[in-house]
Amino acid sequence: MQLAVFRIGNKSIAPRTIMIELLTAVAPRHQKYVSLGDVRMLCLKCLDSAIMSTDECQPLFEDIQDFYEGLNMKVEINFPLLLVERSALNDAVDAENAHTLHTLPEIRGICSSVELTVPAIVRKPRRVGNLFTGIGIKRTRLGTAKVTGILVLFGYPRLLCGEILAHEMMHAWFRQNGYSSNMRDEIEEGMAEVLAHMWLESEMEAGNGGSRSSRKGQRSLFEKELGRFFKENIEKNQNEVYGGGFRAGYQAVKRHGLRDTLQHIKETGDLP
Repeated sequence: MQLAVFRIGNKSIAPRTIMIELLTAVAPRHQKYVSLGDVRMLCLKCLDSAIMSTDECQPLFEDIQDFYEGLNMKVEINFPLLLVERSALNDAVDAENAHTLHTLPEIRGICSSVELTVPAIVRKPRRVGNLFTGIGIKRTRLGTAKVTGILVLFGYPRLLCGEILAHEMMHAWFRQNGYSSNMRDEIEEGMAEVLAHMWLESEMEAGNGGSRSSRKGQRSLFEKELGRFFKENIEKNQNEVYGGGFRAGYQAVKRHGLRDTLQHIKETGDLP
């Protein structure tokens, strides 16, 4: 699960104000914002790369799959990626909790393992002034499997959506490869954050917008700043499970390498 926690300097940002405050931190002053129809606002610069529908997200999903395959961690199981509204994501979290008996904070994405019907966004909303309206919905049935699908909240900029996807894909990889369902949260969520951080690093190092999901050739200065901002928020997250788990996992990977760290987790349930 992807926890929505950001920091600007020493200030924690509440989940429901993330899009306003984090984008204000990197967007030019006096920037205009567009409402996504829930509590989130999107600056016009982020709107350039915002992913608004399930179809729009497929190239990014393929980029994340390629990233995992490049690490020799190909996710073989097939499952859909669906962009959804907040209410649908909350319903999926409730369904997952009914099976895991474990309370989660507010999230931006989920790797689902339960059977449910999801109202996926198949037609991007229309922008009317400073508001998006007219979202096209198709009800999609997720069957029974180790992973039934990945659900992500619509409307995030490409780099943030990719960070969420890279995180959730790690949960899918754990399930595919027989890791214990009783793995401690700080281990599983921490390693998922490590992979999300690695993906952001790879995007920043590439810097040329050459992936299939990039809409423009050269990555803009604003997008580079945004990527650095998302990386730093993973690094500085004060949440014990996500931030503490990331820092412990990152140090383990730095000392022992990714493959040996993952093998040790599988054998012992703990970091080396």
